[in-house]
Amino acid sequence: MMRTSALILSLAGLASAFVPAMTRGFRAAKPLAAIALPPLPYDYDALEPHLGKQTLEIHHDKHHAKYVSVTNEMIAGTEMEDDDVEAIIMKAHESKNQGLFNNAAQSWNHAFYWECMKSGGGGKPSGKLAEMIDRDFGSFDDFKKEFAVAGNTAFGSGWAWLNYDGKKLSVTKTIGAGNPITDGLTPVLTMDVWEHAYYLNYQNLRAKYVDTFMDSLVNWDFVAANLEKAM
Repeated sequence: MMRTSALILSLAGLASAFVPAMTRGFRAAKPLAAIALPPLPYDYDALEPHLGKQTLEIHHDKHHAKYVSVTNEMIAGTEMEDDDVEAIIMKAHESKNQGLFNNAAQSWNHAFYWECMKSGGGGKPSGKLAEMIDRDFGSFDDFKKEFAVAGNTAFGSGWAWLNYDGKKLSVTKTIGAGNPITDGLTPVLTMDVWEHAYYLNYQNLRAKYVDTFMDSLVNWDFVAANLEKAM
């Protein structure tokens, strides 16, 4: 879900565009391209020591950028050329175009993931989000355990998600480029567990990265805003 190169999103704009029901996309009235690579919402070194500058440079400027580039190449000259990224994801999913789905979904997933972190993040949420986590998982600690299990057991590569289905929150995991929107869910939080997301800092210790993500990186303000606008 990204605006065109002429309308690269700011942090506030991105937070607004992702919710409520993940259907608006980042499209201008007359797009120049279906999707574009948004800048990080913070400096490359802002998440140190938890995620280093080199990790973010490679992850954003190489991996994320490649997904965006390949998606635009694949839709060039097709009826999807002016679609927003969510429409592309859904059409690729429904037509079983796995190559297009992988690149479009990974473009969306990464743009969302960057916003799910911030310098000085982590800890516990507050307000309505905290109340719903307690209601739907039993306690924040129980939610953390379930989210960590999702991240640690996504075999090979994938994502852990906190979703809203219109009534309650749930944790899911996807493998590869999977995204819960194809199941009718609204993601409010994600964690990337592809190795390129953490390997330079944690090597094979995915569980340590997962714990650090929850304790020191999660942007609960963004998660709460997503939930509020989805309700």
